[in-house]
Amino acid sequence: MVAVQDVSATIDRGSFFTLLGPSGSGKTTTLMMVAGFAYPTQGEVFVDGKPLAGLPPQKRELGMVFQSYAVFPHLTVFDNIAFPLQIRRARRAEIRQRVGEALELVQLQGYDRRLPRQLSGGEQQRVALARALVFRPRVLLMDEPLGALDKKLRAHMQLELKHIQRHLHVTVMYVTHDQEEALTMSDRVAVMQSGRIEQVGTPAELYEAPASRFVADFLGESNFVDGVIVGAPTAGRWLVRSGGGLEFRGVGAVPLQAGQPVTAAIRPEKLVPVEGPADALQTGAVNTCKGTVEEAIYVGDATRYRVALGADGAVTVKVPNRLGLRRPAEGEAVALAWSPDETRLFPRGET
Repeated sequence: MVAVQDVSATIDRGSFFTLLGPSGSGKTTTLMMVAGFAYPTQGEVFVDGKPLAGLPPQKRELGMVFQSYAVFPHLTVFDNIAFPLQIRRARRAEIRQRVGEALELVQLQGYDRRLPRQLSGGEQQRVALARALVFRPRVLLMDEPLGALDKKLRAHMQLELKHIQRHLHVTVMYVTHDQEEALTMSDRVAVMQSGRIEQVGTPAELYEAPASRFVADFLGESNFVDGVIVGAPTAGRWLVRSGGGLEFRGVGAVPLQAGQPVTAAIRPEKLVPVEGPADALQTGAVNTCKGTVEEAIYVGDATRYRVALGADGAVTVKVPNRLGLRRPAEGEAVALAWSPDETRLFPRGET
């Protein structure tokens, strides 16, 4: 069985690069090959143009932070952080200086004599991060380092990690299955599936212009509507007719042709309830449809609506909760409008 196949990516110096994908997609295996804990059967790993695949982990000068923290329970915070310098036979004065700088960087001043059992999960993760940075690695590798933290602390640590990365201008290769985490922290993201990279791009590129149905489905949330292309493109927008008779325009993620079965992806927040009948808005500048509100769920910053479209099933609509904005009630007929440029078309059957 092949865990990773034909994976190739270039990471810019000083950038935050994330491998994102579901369990079994190959992201951790890819990271372990870079770290030296797994060896590729073919191919090469380069850092600063130098091949690394033949070197053991300790010779690669790469920092590593694991999900399980992996701090030494019998050593103090100071000794945990100092460990990489001690095995490199750094002088005592240099060790004290660098450990002090690392403690300040992760905001753990005064914790140097504590043992790991005296620390919270977030503090232990900061120790692991300081230890990985103290010897000034060429690249920092992170394997789901925030996975064991609660939601609020995790969100806080995401911003802290990004701040530290920018401050040090260190190159980070990060692994996560959390889409929101990837969007929040990354300069570029590689979405993986079945041992391959589906798409590489900035968070905005991946979210707004997914290259495949898998990316549109995995990264964020999308409504999917099946149809057939029934008209030639106008300004790059194809006319699609759904099985239930709904007609709308969208932009192809790949080259398409008339008569081709396609699936349209539309983000819930791109669908906007509008006043008045949908027919009055059918100007070609926007897509429109009619439906009935089946469910309305208040989620704090927004309300999520499930709108039934008859033969075409139902779509999810996400509307920000703003003062003065009328909220449709369950059972109410609504008209929805959305942009053809925010309607992504994929060949039917594509994963």
